[in-house]
Amino acid sequence: MTEVSSLTGRLLVATPALTDPNFDRTVVLLLDHDEEGSLGIVLNRPTPVDVGDVLEPWAALAGEPGVVFQGGPVSLDAALGVAVIPGGEGPLGWRRVHGAIGLVDLEAPPELLAAELGSLRIFAGYSGWGPGQLENELEEGAWYVVESEPGDVSAPDPHRLWRAVLRRQRSELAMVATYPDDPSLN
Repeated sequence: MTEVSSLTGRLLVATPALTDPNFDRTVVLLLDHDEEGSLGIVLNRPTPVDVGDVLEPWAALAGEPGVVFQGGPVSLDAALGVAVIPGGEGPLGWRRVHGAIGLVDLEAPPELLAAELGSLRIFAGYSGWGPGQLENELEEGAWYVVESEPGDVSAPDPHRLWRAVLRRQRSELAMVATYPDDPSLN
């Protein structure tokens, strides 16, 4: 079996060729990637549901916009909290994933994390791939893989994140940011 190089903490940016409507122009943060599969969250799909409507104790800590994001098409009834905590080890109730980005235990009392949270987003569902599935999609050209930045998790305008991530690349990928929503209109 081929060894899988971990992409944990990196971003998957949907290419214009990706036709799956679940992932059209999405930016996915990979929270876990190994030979057993991959798990990530879509960073740029806010829903109209306020965090306070589903997880009221966490509402005051959620960054703007204070809504739940659709993390992907899998387990939409489950919630994941992702937070940026700069510096050292981080508090109880938070597990580092990559750099300053980590997962929040939403069963923990929010007071445990409140003083150290740099930003928090709540995601309903996640994006998942079985063993080798993501690697196949990468070979097919469905995703660009780029480095994440802590600010990606809390982008103030998530609808512009796809273009913003592409635009900051120091390669021909920056040009993809100008790709029209509907190329047939050109």
